[in-house]
Amino acid sequence: MKIGLYGGTFNPFHNGHIGITRHVQTVYDLDKIFFIPSAIPPHKPGKTLAPAKDRFKMVEQSLISHPDLLVSDVELNRDGPSYTIDTIDRFKKEFSRDTRFYLLMGSDAFLDITTWKATHQLFHSIHIIVMLRGDWKNIDLITSFIDENISKRYSFDRTGLTFSHETKQGISICKVPKIDISSTMVRQRVKQNLPIHDLVPAQVEQIIRTKELYR
Repeated sequence: MKIGLYGGTFNPFHNGHIGITRHVQTVYDLDKIFFIPSAIPPHKPGKTLAPAKDRFKMVEQSLISHPDLLVSDVELNRDGPSYTIDTIDRFKKEFSRDTRFYLLMGSDAFLDITTWKATHQLFHSIHIIVMLRGDWKNIDLITSFIDENISKRYSFDRTGLTFSHETKQGISICKVPKIDISSTMVRQRVKQNLPIHDLVPAQVEQIIRTKELYR
């Protein structure tokens, strides 16, 4: 079984999250993708977040009609900051040893990965899929980043957009559709009393309105 892990604040969850992950799922033939809302994101300590339980409910309710897209509360039930390496270890303990895991992340997050806990352990632990919007210049930027900060021993298959290493897991680049929706945009429109029904699932809008979030 091939499982994708996609962590984030999802503050709030929006249609772009579903659209992009569906594309990745198709490209890499993933059986399931778990969305993992973070409780205390270590890299966004000053960010104004909706309560974790509300963000979790947004994702959970939005995925009811998508049985192969799931939500996990593993980071909400953990004390302290939400570290990705701990989450990966937890999933590996819960699934059979022949399960192949893939960590999904945006290019901005990937270029910040050297500040994460146990960075080099991550590259030994899981195959990373970098979701990239943009042109070949951005791919060259990622190539340079890997060479300068992770390892000079990766070889890049430009046809398959995959970096291979003798001892580390692979790194793949997935060029995803450009969907002009962001959580920041949604929060701003809510604050300005503008409609958001075309940006988020109906369940998310209902939770935002009922809980009076992002005002």
